[in-house]
Amino acid sequence: MTDSPRSKADQRFSAQPGSTPVVLDSPHSGTVYPEDFGAALPLDVLRQAEDTHVEKLYDFAPLMGVAWVEALFPRIYLDANRDTTEIDVDLFDGDWPHDVTEDEVTLQKVRLGKGLIWRFTDDGQAIYERQLTVEEGQRRISECWEPYHAAVSDAIDAAHARHGYSIHINCHSMPSIAASHATLHPGLEHADFVIGDRDGTTASPALSHMVCDFLRSRGYDVEYNHPYKGVELVRRYGKPEEHRHSIQIEINRRIYMDEETLEIQQPGFDKLKHDLRELVEWLLKTDPRKL
Repeated sequence: MTDSPRSKADQRFSAQPGSTPVVLDSPHSGTVYPEDFGAALPLDVLRQAEDTHVEKLYDFAPLMGVAWVEALFPRIYLDANRDTTEIDVDLFDGDWPHDVTEDEVTLQKVRLGKGLIWRFTDDGQAIYERQLTVEEGQRRISECWEPYHAAVSDAIDAAHARHGYSIHINCHSMPSIAASHATLHPGLEHADFVIGDRDGTTASPALSHMVCDFLRSRGYDVEYNHPYKGVELVRRYGKPEEHRHSIQIEINRRIYMDEETLEIQQPGFDKLKHDLRELVEWLLKTDPRKL
C-alpha cells in the first residue's frame, strides 16, 4: 500500500538537527504506508488515525534552529508514543517473546486496540483480517520505534549539552470530539488545546502554565492535563529535575482542517501556524531554570 500523500517507502522518519534548546517531535503525522502493512481497511479509513498536517503547522521550526523529528510511518502501523511493552498478544500468531505491561490502566488501552500496534480504529473497526507474525511485530519495532526514539533522545541530549537545559514539545492533534472507541472519555468535546506534562512530572509546572497562558492570550480555549496528560515520549524524556522539560501539545483539528476530507481550512490554518511560531519564539527566550 503506497498510495499516500508522501510516498517515500524507504524512509521511516525525518530528523533535522537544531542549535537551540528547543526540540519538537511529531510521532503521529506520518503518511507513508508501508508495503507490508497488510491492513484490511481502505486508506481513507486508516488515515483518520493520523495527526494530519501537524508537520505543516510546525514546518518553520528548522529555519529557527529548532530540532525537528517526524515519523513518516503512520501511527496506525506503529504508535511511537507507546512503550514497547504495550502489546496485544492476541494480535500475533505465536508467543510474543518480550515483556508485556501489567499496568491495568495501560492494559485497558491495549484491549481497546490502541497499543503499540493498533488492532482497532477509533470507531472500533478491525484493522486486520489476519493475525500478524511475531517477526512482523518485531520488525516494526526495530525499523520504526527504535530509530525514532533514538532520534528524539539524541536531539534532546544535544540541546541539553549545548545550553544546560532542553524544552521538548511533543506535537499532536486531536479530533474535535473523542471517538466511540477512544482510550479516554469517548464522546468528549475537546478544547482548542490540551497541554500535558503528566501532572507536572515531565516539565516544570510553571513552564506548562505559561504555555497555557500564552495560548489563552491568543484567544484559545486551553485545558491542562485533561483529558490528555502525555504518554510515552514525554514520560520517557521529560526529567525536569535534570532541566529536561517535555510537554505534550494537542491541537483540536477543527481549528485548521476539515475532519472528514482532511483538507486544510483557511483562515484557521494560517492563524494557528502564526500563533505556534510565536509560541516557539517565546520558548526560545524562556529559560526554565529561572522560573
